[in-house]
Amino acid sequence: MKKTWKQILVLMLALALALCTAACGNDKGAQQASSGSGSSDLEYVKDKGTLVVGITDFEPMDYKDEGGEWIGFDADMAKAFAKSIGVTAEFVEIEWDNKIMELDGKTIDCVWNGMTLTDEVTSAMSCSNAYCNNAQVVVVPVDKAGQYQDIDSLSGLTFAVEAGSAGEKEVSALSLEYTAVKDQANALMEVAAGTSDAAAIDSLMAAAMVGEGTSYENLTYTVGLNSEEYGVGFRKGSDLTKALNDFFKTSYDDGSMKETAETYGVQAALIAQ
Repeated sequence: MKKTWKQILVLMLALALALCTAACGNDKGAQQASSGSGSSDLEYVKDKGTLVVGITDFEPMDYKDEGGEWIGFDADMAKAFAKSIGVTAEFVEIEWDNKIMELDGKTIDCVWNGMTLTDEVTSAMSCSNAYCNNAQVVVVPVDKAGQYQDIDSLSGLTFAVEAGSAGEKEVSALSLEYTAVKDQANALMEVAAGTSDAAAIDSLMAAAMVGEGTSYENLTYTVGLNSEEYGVGFRKGSDLTKALNDFFKTSYDDGSMKETAETYGVQAALIAQ
């Protein structure tokens, strides 16, 4: 079929328009890909101006002062890290058992709360280098402590443990009876009230929260159930992990990490960076 020059011109214009549309579509797709799941977590946090930190009430790591501000070794270190990357730390209390879901759903940017580096945690999160040693210990009333000095003596006790915690894992592994509660502070309350015989909590918390001069003078800790290390968790593949490891190294070398640890009495647990 013979075409006139006008028909040829129309066809050329149509082809040019089609090529332009395809190119624009490809550019848009590339932009979407660059801002998708493969984008920088560090830049995401910088763009919104906040590092949202998932925590529970856990003295001496994260707890509120009389004015309602979150303080503690972890809280102070999180504030310092946030400042180092040009953002502000924002603290959100979470249900500890839901920490992975909260992280993946981007309601928080990290879990920074004396978190034990368990297999579950390290497989589900991008974790920082370990920064503190810890253990799970058994807390009981002072007047009964003499009866519970080894693991065999714990049989028959009812425990209170934080849901999803290392304490729950240890008590469950020993086939001991337990009730899972919101956090470790509630576990202590259960023992103090007599509704549970014992609690399994972090040794750093036990050192700060029970015994003479504390709110729980009638409680003490006895049996150690394990040894473990703390780390901070980010989303899988997050470049915030390297940024925090670099910050840990710098703050350990310049002494600021030790100074913060001394403020809260955890300097003996620090791990060299």
